[in-house]
Amino acid sequence: MDSTPMQTGVTIAQAIAGDQTAYQQLYEQYAAGLYRLCYGLLLNRQDAEDVAQEAFVYAFKNLQRYDSSRAAFKTWLYTIAVSRCRNLYRRHRHPLLDLAQIFHLAAPCAETPEAAMAQRSAQDAVTRALGTLSPRLREALVLRYGHGLTYREIADMMGCPQKTAESRVRLAHERLRDLLQPALLEELYSVEFS
Repeated sequence: MDSTPMQTGVTIAQAIAGDQTAYQQLYEQYAAGLYRLCYGLLLNRQDAEDVAQEAFVYAFKNLQRYDSSRAAFKTWLYTIAVSRCRNLYRRHRHPLLDLAQIFHLAAPCAETPEAAMAQRSAQDAVTRALGTLSPRLREALVLRYGHGLTYREIADMMGCPQKTAESRVRLAHERLRDLLQPALLEELYSVEFS
């Protein structure tokens, strides 16, 4: 359940005042999305859980530093998580990700064993292609399509100009287009890369 910025502001003020229920409300509201973000960037469930928890711990310890005039709480929290993800994947890169889990897309069920095998092969190709993107390009793509953020929000989170965020998404599209057949992508995920 999404709350309005004013409701979130009240909850934050209550948390800063020491209300443990307010912390719980913030956690419940943002935990699932924050985990999906971390998973999309790190490509590993355990690392995603760890980083999401670290992001919450940091955010809650520094809640008094949050400035609603500079960013929405979600943007601020996601920025913390993206920073921690970057730190982790600088140290080691995980090989693959599950596109359906990140983008909440489900490929249609195959009716025959041959169709199921072709579908799995196509999903594996998409997974491998996404795994080859640089962390910055994958971040932009996950934030845009996995979380539906605007280019302005992506730019704020990634610490870059809006045009750079747009460019990163475009470059990710081009890279995927080079690696995959667009018809295959359209058939499996109804995504256009144009």
